[in-house]
Amino acid sequence: MIFVAPLLLLASTASAALLTLQSPRITITGSDGSQLRSDPLSLKQQLAQPVTLSQTDILKITFQTVDADSGKGIQPQQTFLRFYDEHSGEEGIQPLRVTNGGKVKFELNMAKPPLSFPATSDAPLKVSLILGAVGYTPLNVNLFDLFVPASQAILISAMAAGLVWPLGLFFLGSYWGHVSPKMPRLLSAKILPFTATLGAFEVLMVWYWVDLKLGDVLLYGGLLGVVTIFTGQYALSSISERRLGVQK
Repeated sequence: MIFVAPLLLLASTASAALLTLQSPRITITGSDGSQLRSDPLSLKQQLAQPVTLSQTDILKITFQTVDADSGKGIQPQQTFLRFYDEHSGEEGIQPLRVTNGGKVKFELNMAKPPLSFPATSDAPLKVSLILGAVGYTPLNVNLFDLFVPASQAILISAMAAGLVWPLGLFFLGSYWGHVSPKMPRLLSAKILPFTATLGAFEVLMVWYWVDLKLGDVLLYGGLLGVVTIFTGQYALSSISERRLGVQK
């Protein structure tokens, strides 16, 4: 993972200090605000009982990052929760906000999950905490297994695809409205590559919904984005030259 690589560099010296967590705990509340579960977390072993959330539950994770020797609060440069599905290989990395004193409070609302939350299979998500601070040995610890509603995976993927499909249609509509090319022109060698790259974005989102992982989407999407910039400029230049030729 690109997020973990910088952390490994911090472990290059044997004299690095150690980080630990103070009062780490998870709390699950229902839609009515009632507390359904509350357990302390351990750095030595993950929770024996998996965490199960319904569509309306809220999971809260709280802790303070401190120096293992002095007990002083430390604000790490990198603090992430990793959600990993061993069955499908899907994973999501969620950055955590940390105060100057090292305190963290994270809420996972299943009614409005973050976009970083991965699509899942029937297998549980392995939830781990990743910490990295200059001068300290990086910390990567398994916290617990997490079960979420089966429909959640479909919902999140649909949300991601739903955000991109309208965007692609918007750009295509704007392109069509401003340029208003004739149908034969869309098949010309100068315009067709741009139209094809827009279609490729839509195909990529469908592919992500069905099979691809987030890292693959970012890689392919980045490459497509570069191609789209050049093909778009080429298409607009072609249309501009054609219009100027007609006006003359």
